[in-house]
Amino acid sequence: MNAVVFDMDGLMFDTERVFVQAWDYAGEKMGIGKAGFMTIKTLGMNVERSRQVWIEEFGDRYHEEELRSYSREFRDNYYANNKVPVKKGLYVLLDYLKEHGYKLAVASSSPRWEVEHHLKDAGVFDYFQAVVCGDMVSKSKPEPEIYLRACELLGEQPEDCVALEDSRNGLLSAHRAGMRVIMVPDLWEADEEVKQFLWNMCADLEEVKDFLLEHPDKK
Repeated sequence: MNAVVFDMDGLMFDTERVFVQAWDYAGEKMGIGKAGFMTIKTLGMNVERSRQVWIEEFGDRYHEEELRSYSREFRDNYYANNKVPVKKGLYVLLDYLKEHGYKLAVASSSPRWEVEHHLKDAGVFDYFQAVVCGDMVSKSKPEPEIYLRACELLGEQPEDCVALEDSRNGLLSAHRAGMRVIMVPDLWEADEEVKQFLWNMCADLEEVKDFLLEHPDKK
């Protein structure tokens, strides 16, 4: 293994729980009730695919601009008063990977402005040689495009890269790209289909480091 590609929301940062709160807030403001449950329904999706799921759920009661405005209002207030919530083991794992010469990338379905904000806020932006975001690809996870693009930018073949993911769509995306896949569960628990192709499942990112120490399959 020459490289590791990280998902972001729910994997590096505990931002999916912030989204639950933001969409509860936005849903109540819009008059459709708390909508935080849509976080689970759209895990790993880019904006376009997520939009389709919202329309399927709420029909003509869904107003994208209102959702975006109220959600942004909540998150701007949250991040004005709080640092991005970092998941356990992130710094330990990044330091280990950097020390051992792995190439690193991010493959996140979130828009670029948000990805860069969170990476910089947590002080980890400079660890990564490549960042691929949802608004930089045409097909959302679970399609493999975003992971194939990340491997391409790193100059590595997918079979020589590890993907770290927490969502079903993200796990399928990385698997379909031909990568080794490690799951670190967050809001979603693996089903039997996903369990069949996982290289490993780790409780947190520090456990990922321990697993890679035990399996130093680096070229």
